[in-house]
Amino acid sequence: MSSVEEFRTEIRGRPTANLTGSFAGLRGRGGTGREHEAFAERLGRERHMAAAGWTCVGRPEEHGGRGATIEQQVAFHEEYALADAPARVLDGVAAGAPGPDASIGTIFWATWYRELGEPAMSVLGAGGMTAAGEPYELDDWQRLFLFSRSDTIYAGSNEIQRDIIAERVLGLPKEIRP
Repeated sequence: MSSVEEFRTEIRGRPTANLTGSFAGLRGRGGTGREHEAFAERLGRERHMAAAGWTCVGRPEEHGGRGATIEQQVAFHEEYALADAPARVLDGVAAGAPGPDASIGTIFWATWYRELGEPAMSVLGAGGMTAAGEPYELDDWQRLFLFSRSDTIYAGSNEIQRDIIAERVLGLPKEIRP
C-alpha cells in the first residue's frame, strides 16, 4: 500500500466526489444531534460508497475494504471531515436500534478520553493538583482529567458495555446474578 501522503493525495476529494445527482444536497448533513437528518439519502450514499469499498477502508480488500493502514485510515477520516461530507450512518441506526458498533465505540472513546487526561496531569505535575482560582476554577487540562472519569459512566460503564457485547453480540450466557 502507498505511503500516507500518496494515499491522502489519491483520496482527496473522494468523500465529496459522489455528491451529485440525488446526493447533491447532502454536504454537511447529519451529525451529532441530527442523526435522522436526510437519513434515507445518507443511507443510500453510504451503500453507494460501500459498493466501492469506501465505508470500511481498514478492512482487507477481499472483505470489501481498501486494506488501509491505521495512518491511512486517519488520513481518510481527516479528508472526510475537511470535505464537510455527510455524517456516516451506523448500521444500528439503519436497523432502528443501536448495534454492536455503539457499545464498542463507547468503550473505545471513553477509554481513549480517560487515558488522554492522565498524561496531561503528569505534564502539569504538582501544579495540576491546585485550582487556578477561587472558588474552584479548573484549567482545561484539569477539567479534561476530572470530567473524563464521568464520561466513562454517562453511557454505561465499560463493564456494562462489555456485558452487552458479550451477551448480545457474542451470544455468551448472561452473568448469573444473585
